Amino acid sequence: MKYPALLNFMHVLPMLDEFDAIIDVRSESEYALDHIPGAINCPVLDDQQRIEVGTMYKQVNSFEAKKVGAAMVSHNIARHIETLWIDKPRDWKPLIYCWRGGNRSGAMAHVLAKIGWPAIQLDGGYKAYRAHVSAALEHPPQLKFKVICGTTGSGKSRLLEVLDSIGAQVLDLEQLAAHRGSVLGHLPSQPQPSQKKFETLIWDKLRRFDPARPVFVESESKKVGNLRVPDALMEQMRLSPCISLTLSRPNRVRLLMEDYRHFTADPALLNTQLDCLVKLHGREKIDAWHAMANSGAMPQLVDELLLDHYDPAYLRSIDRNFTLFAQAEVLELGDIGAADFLAAAQSLHAKYASADFS
Repeated sequence: MKYPALLNFMHVLPMLDEFDAIIDVRSESEYALDHIPGAINCPVLDDQQRIEVGTMYKQVNSFEAKKVGAAMVSHNIARHIETLWIDKPRDWKPLIYCWRGGNRSGAMAHVLAKIGWPAIQLDGGYKAYRAHVSAALEHPPQLKFKVICGTTGSGKSRLLEVLDSIGAQVLDLEQLAAHRGSVLGHLPSQPQPSQKKFETLIWDKLRRFDPARPVFVESESKKVGNLRVPDALMEQMRLSPCISLTLSRPNRVRLLMEDYRHFTADPALLNTQLDCLVKLHGREKIDAWHAMANSGAMPQLVDELLLDHYDPAYLRSIDRNFTLFAQAEVLELGDIGAADFLAAAQSLHAKYASADFS
């Protein structure tokens, strides 16, 4: 094969995990919005430089802009080689892409190939990759989902985390979305990814699952925070067998107090989120909940939120949205310790380890 080789994404996909580096040469803002899993960002033009060159294209002419742009590109490629790849052996194999698979990735691929590395340039660039992800999520693989259902605070996320740690296949949509899926689910230390990035993370998970083994997933709604779960995936989940995870309400309060410590530490943050419920519960109820938060009566507040908000909402939606919930297997947790979740996870993993489960 002559290098740099220009390959489309369908040729690249089977060896995507075999490249020694996947190099995204787009600007830092383009990369932050979404990128191929595992890619590193090595801009040939950064955000500010793209503005400068683009302005020169419009205000002067293309020839002057190309000269300035070429100097910037050359400097940036040289810096990346010196700081990142100067010690790489001859058989180091990089994949390089930009937005459309044109000049930016072409410049990087040309230089790396001239050095002697077997550089691959992605034909069509990120746009081709993104088109593949969108199409793949419209027709996701037929997986054997086991849907973990349960009222808020019953430990669904903890159970998925432990299942994952013992080798079960898990699709944790809340973890991928950086959100706990409720009005209080925002994680203040971690912003949600873009919709495109969320879909990339889902696609990357789905493509790695063994379709002969079960995949454990939580009974999510169509949106996790601000992000939308792909429709075809949502439909497949809602038609899948369910496991009903149960936990006493006092233990659910304890669990939520542990998992939402950022709210107990900052009542103002909690009250801001509670204001989102005014239309559902009225100003008087929300003001009473504000008073509980401000006075430190968090266990009482959490208990009332479960009783008056979360549990009724769950009961209204679960039967309607998850067709097989009425036949759900019941899994009861006695407590919220690590040993309790490990025992529950091990029992599920062992029960459904066979490819012949129903």
